[in-house]
Amino acid sequence: MIIQKTENSRISTFDPTNFSFGNTFIDHMIICEYEDGKWGDVKLVPYGPMAFTPAMMGVNYGQACFEGMKAYKDKDGQVFLFRPEKNFERINKSAARLAMPQVTEEIFLEGLKALVDIDRDWIPQGEGNSLYIRPLIFATEEALKARVANKYMFAIVATPAKMYYTEPVSVKISDHYSRAASGGVGSAKAAGNYAASFYPTQLAIEEGYEQIIWTDDATHEYFEESGTMNVFVRINDTIFTPPTSEKILDGVTRDSFIQLAKRRGIEVKIEPIKVKDVVEAQRNGTLKEVWGVGTAVVTTVFQALGYNGEKLELPRLSDEESFAVTLKNDLVDLQTNLAEDPFGWRVLVDHVLETV
Repeated sequence: MIIQKTENSRISTFDPTNFSFGNTFIDHMIICEYEDGKWGDVKLVPYGPMAFTPAMMGVNYGQACFEGMKAYKDKDGQVFLFRPEKNFERINKSAARLAMPQVTEEIFLEGLKALVDIDRDWIPQGEGNSLYIRPLIFATEEALKARVANKYMFAIVATPAKMYYTEPVSVKISDHYSRAASGGVGSAKAAGNYAASFYPTQLAIEEGYEQIIWTDDATHEYFEESGTMNVFVRINDTIFTPPTSEKILDGVTRDSFIQLAKRRGIEVKIEPIKVKDVVEAQRNGTLKEVWGVGTAVVTTVFQALGYNGEKLELPRLSDEESFAVTLKNDLVDLQTNLAEDPFGWRVLVDHVLETV
């Protein structure tokens, strides 16, 4: 690894009690370039702009994917990653679907741990706080040709993070727009997936909702995801979540929730969820909770569902009654070293760059 430390650290300007998620960046970043059929050296460099032109193929043809993950600091100042091998596997799955070169485990994990280590002072402590980490791969070749690019960059940037939503939100069940289609790239974290979601979400916001529950492209009869999150439904005391597919992202937080629920003895059914069944459950009082999960948000509880022009209110449960909140607390306690880790998910980041 080639290491170039910044001479102008901005850490003194960072107020961990007052910052904006996604707009504050740590001192360094990781970059690694692909050319002539192979990846070059991993470089840890000061964070900042890079020289690209509007003819970059990643901009013109959309060969770009990314991951979302976090680092956490416990009360003793130790730093942990959470299930990084899952993000490594998924970024390569996304890259393969977009005809981009896959990165090696050494490139991904070495770069990740070095970045988190050198900028560990940027990780805020306290409830709901973490460092959000964004690994990404994108085409950098300068050419206006609709073909697979020959040059790419793997990069990792990071931003201090805090709670995304602090209150329950209202979501609209989509009856026209879909997040992904059969045979498409829904199971990849392709950048274009997010661009395509913004317009329908904007329309939902104009109707008084904060987010969308995406439904299937063929019939709009089945739940798929919600916004950028996987979705869970609780009817009576059973949790339902759609199975992953080529249309539904294999979320790390989703998988963690499923395993934590099973460990508590909560019944989890991984099966298609019909919109009409959720609406019927709301009307007969058996629908207890609907919520979304993802790396950035962890858990977002829904307070109402928009359906056919009607706003269907959901029960307001106490934290003790809520499966969503209970499982979120289990997950956060495990991530922040406040609870035992029976799954081996927590990965300690050593001080590997202390002498560099």
